[in-house]
Amino acid sequence: MPPPESDPRRTDPTGIDAYRPAEIARRIEEAGVAKTRLPLLSLLTLGALAGAFIAFGALFFLAVLAGADAGHGPTRLLASMAFSLGLLLIIVGGAELFTGNALIVMAWVDGLVETGALARNWSLVWLANLAGALGMVVLALAAGLHLGPLGGVAARIATTKLALGPMELLARAILCNALVCLAVWLSFAARDVTGKAVAIVFPIAAFVALGLEHSVANMFLLPFGLAAGAPGTLADIALNLALATLGNIIGGAGGVALTYWAAYRA
Repeated sequence: MPPPESDPRRTDPTGIDAYRPAEIARRIEEAGVAKTRLPLLSLLTLGALAGAFIAFGALFFLAVLAGADAGHGPTRLLASMAFSLGLLLIIVGGAELFTGNALIVMAWVDGLVETGALARNWSLVWLANLAGALGMVVLALAAGLHLGPLGGVAARIATTKLALGPMELLARAILCNALVCLAVWLSFAARDVTGKAVAIVFPIAAFVALGLEHSVANMFLLPFGLAAGAPGTLADIALNLALATLGNIIGGAGGVALTYWAAYRA
């Protein structure tokens, strides 16, 4: 039996049951407008959830690496795939992630979102992500998760991150959020939860395996790593987060949002 007239496979010669890129661009603009109109309490709550969800992904990542070679091989790949739990919870469960919200720029360029509304969303979501991530640091320490092999991995990763030079950190942050926003973009192509999960896993696993810099992940990993024994100060964490945030904006808003806007919405 042929697909019904409303089925996109009627006109898509590939037969893939997914939204096409031009449709993804439209849906992301609509989502961006909706995000900027969220009430304050909803925005802060969903932002805190996203920070906690990314922390869950980070803990899963650390647990898989505990006792193994954190730098190479299949274990690194498996751990990186485990980290994708965070974005999967955000996309399917519903939450507001600062790095993914870089895609709101598509709606901003088209004049559907005012500059003040974009700045409000980004600033409040960033702060809420931080609160959620720090809350998870407190809970993880209370649970004793910083002890033993898991804490050792956390300390080594935090030490490596805090040793990065400014330009290296900025470049890694740009590359990171290009992949994160591509994961979000691909998730908008999917029509079911399974499709969203598959779309998310590989871009997220790639950025983690490559050792790129995600500002919200670092909100958890750096203070948790310091508590586990990594050398560093709060000033070091603040500098890392500032540069990672800037790079994430460039990679997500410029590298993905503006590029796809030029391709499909200009």
